[in-house]
Amino acid sequence: MRSLLQEYIFLIPLFVGIFSEAVKIFTEGIQRGAWHEGLFRPGGMPSTHSAFVTALLIVVAKKLGADSTEFAIAFVFACLVWYDAISFRHALGEQAKVLNRLQHWEHFSERLGHSLKEVVGGILFGALVTMLVIWISG
Repeated sequence: MRSLLQEYIFLIPLFVGIFSEAVKIFTEGIQRGAWHEGLFRPGGMPSTHSAFVTALLIVVAKKLGADSTEFAIAFVFACLVWYDAISFRHALGEQAKVLNRLQHWEHFSERLGHSLKEVVGGILFGALVTMLVIWISG
């Protein structure tokens, strides 16, 4: 019998992303007393984007090797996602805060990016869950 990694490699990052969103809802409910607005919303702990690309990076490394071209592409993609979550999307959230204070006719979402802690949490969460799924599926 072939393992989950060999047959359905794309399912592991998808599972990690969905599971990360469920954990994010639970985490925010416990920390803030307010549940996250729903699945696949920006911001929060852990970063689902970070968990997803970390899972993708690990399954590509396990399937094709860390010296493969595909791994290099996945690594560059992951770095871009991590950088975007911390810097660019965080800056957009800060701009939304200022715009919301300046005008009152429309409310812009202020939770677009992640803190470094949320991104690192997503990376660790994605790595842990991915390795656990690979180990279980053997």
